[in-house]
Amino acid sequence: MNQTDDTAVLDQPASHPAEATAQLQRELMDKGVKYCIGAYVDIHGVPKAKVVPIAHLGHMAKGSERYTGYALDGLGQAPNDDELTSVPDLDRAIQLPWEPKIAWIPADNHFQGQPYALNTRVALKNQLKEAAKLGYGMNLGIECEIFLLKQNDDGSLAVPDPEDKLTKPCYDVRGFVNNFSWLDKMASTINDLGWDLYSFDHEDANGQFEFDFNYADALTTCDRLTFFRFMAKHYAREEGLLATMMPKPFADKTGNGAHFNMSLYDLETGGNLFACAPEDDPHGIGLTPLGYSFVAGILKHGRALCAVFAPTVNSYKRLVRRGAMSYFSWAPVFNSWGSNNRTNSVRIPAGGGRCESRNADGAVNPYLAATLVLAAGLEGVREGLDPGNPNEDNLYAISETERAARGIEFLPQTLQEAVAAFAADPLVEKTLGRELRDEFIRYKTEEWEGYHLAVSKWEVERYSYMF
Repeated sequence: MNQTDDTAVLDQPASHPAEATAQLQRELMDKGVKYCIGAYVDIHGVPKAKVVPIAHLGHMAKGSERYTGYALDGLGQAPNDDELTSVPDLDRAIQLPWEPKIAWIPADNHFQGQPYALNTRVALKNQLKEAAKLGYGMNLGIECEIFLLKQNDDGSLAVPDPEDKLTKPCYDVRGFVNNFSWLDKMASTINDLGWDLYSFDHEDANGQFEFDFNYADALTTCDRLTFFRFMAKHYAREEGLLATMMPKPFADKTGNGAHFNMSLYDLETGGNLFACAPEDDPHGIGLTPLGYSFVAGILKHGRALCAVFAPTVNSYKRLVRRGAMSYFSWAPVFNSWGSNNRTNSVRIPAGGGRCESRNADGAVNPYLAATLVLAAGLEGVREGLDPGNPNEDNLYAISETERAARGIEFLPQTLQEAVAAFAADPLVEKTLGRELRDEFIRYKTEEWEGYHLAVSKWEVERYSYMF
């Protein structure tokens, strides 16, 4: 039973004193809000919450809403454990554009009055504090690739627009305009929320689109991606369709990436610490020594990081050179870096000033991935690591002899392999703690085993008449 007594000792964070909470409550009520969602995420990055009437916002801010952790994935609780609470970040409230009676507020789990270490948003906040000790903040931009599909009566997925059938549909204007209703809802909302959409287009697969909005601090961007997925699915449902960031819905089409574009900034000045003039960079790319050390840290832990950048069985059907496609997939398969070369897992885009992890896909829990990639990059900075020379050629096409000579490793090729690399890397436990590390390993091992033990349609069709 929830406690809602104003005098109860709950989880009121110091950053949200009662008067500020009351002010927000009045502002939301004036805008027509009747209900509030304090949304935290499970280990998959899927939002969970209770809903409270606006009159009880003050109670929710104190942690009044309690949750049985055993009912949630990856929060490390048994049936006999005390409950978790959720504490919202009240300065991040979003009034739902399609249902203005509801306010969405990102939240953290607390346990017995303290931030809960197994909550991945809490983990990111903790790692950002580690960066702050060095005087750094982290900026993050995530490229949102997403399919707009219809679901057939048999559950299969298909491209809804019968004219969207080009072999190479990337940037196709007709395919874009034919889906304008959904695209306009998405773009308008992104801009109305102040995220600064600067580009969107028909992507490389039939039925696939990409939205690019401005980068922000890492926590803000992770909150935005979480809301983006929620919003995209809602607007698709209004069209009678399904929006999905599933990494690889179709074997013969390009998959959904969610590329992480990262830089460190000076907490005092806000200046980008990765940016320099190309002529001041020995590689001529426009990245500072600090940026190169950050990249080297990512590469040092690249195979372990792949487990959180590409966290599903389906992810590894995207991380292939070609697969069932008629042309190269664009997805990275090597733990490598280069400048504006999309066959590397880490790319320095034209103009420099940031690095891009390209193995991140649409199933990513952004909080978990940002936590670990920041930890890896900071280790590279602390140790002054050097990533070596950039790889500028088509890595899909080089020989195995050349690859070995350069010391380029493959990224994991299955979820099982990725989880093994994750489990073997000491940085993971150092960053996440043993409990969160072990929860991820347990859930992802179960996911792999469930997939491996399932009998697929492909197997039935191949073997039932063969033997």
